[in-house]
Amino acid sequence: MEHRTSLSPVRPPVRNAGDGPAHGVFLADAADPHVPLRERLLGNGTPLADVTGRPRPDLTSGPSDTLHEEVSEQLWSRGLAAIQLDEPLPNDRFTALGAFLGTAMPERDPAVAPYVEEEVILNLRSEHARTDDVALQPFAGNYLSLHTESSGAPVERQPRYIVLMCLAPGDASQGARTVLVPMREVARRLAPKTLAVLSRTRYRDRPGVPTIARQVGDRWVFSLRDFLADELQWSYEGPEEDATAVGEALRELLAAMYAPEHAQGLQWRRGLLVVIDNTYFFHGRTSGSATPEARLRHLKRLRVV
Repeated sequence: MEHRTSLSPVRPPVRNAGDGPAHGVFLADAADPHVPLRERLLGNGTPLADVTGRPRPDLTSGPSDTLHEEVSEQLWSRGLAAIQLDEPLPNDRFTALGAFLGTAMPERDPAVAPYVEEEVILNLRSEHARTDDVALQPFAGNYLSLHTESSGAPVERQPRYIVLMCLAPGDASQGARTVLVPMREVARRLAPKTLAVLSRTRYRDRPGVPTIARQVGDRWVFSLRDFLADELQWSYEGPEEDATAVGEALRELLAAMYAPEHAQGLQWRRGLLVVIDNTYFFHGRTSGSATPEARLRHLKRLRVV
């Protein structure tokens, strides 16, 4: 296994019995290039280019078709739609947008049940202090590492779109910002050999999960979550001698993800509606803090397949 920490030497991958794929473990080291980049980007130490919502107050109460057309146009042109409405949509129009884009995924995790409406709407309210409970981190002051949504699921169970709508932005000086990093720019920073290695590497013991990098048409799409201090168990389907490069390929990918040049930030305002194409952008969140009730950040989310 490959297992790198400041105390452990790098060990070679091993091959499964029966000549199966080579497999190993990736564990980030504090000396890895992406670690300080991550701390600056998600710790609010890196200035971010703003994603601004196109002002369309008329779409709040206007015909749904007009809103859907605007979302489609922006998604088609850049894989991202951002529209500033004068007021948030009511739940029926919010779920209708999800139905227009595809099928909204039910939120079935028992840990988030108190935050769910109508089975598919998740209310993201920043009401917890920092926590190590992964299930509660979306509702806490933690930053959220860059990731593809549901990266450990088969492609057909990964949401294509993440729909976010702001009801309350929270305290401007303490509120967290959503961070977007275009996969196109990440791919441009990677060596061809790195992309080749990642296109044969996938999470281990996750049936049907895609490779970490895959080509869709003429672009590269990634399925990866930054595991922070946790282990990423991988398998490699290719020549055994190439499997020794998996660890360095993952480090190169993570460093490219956190490079500050192309990161964009969403400064939430009430009525801002954003649709993210999960095959075009990594996303994450900067750190914030739990604030008094009147200042809680509150977003509504749909995940659409």
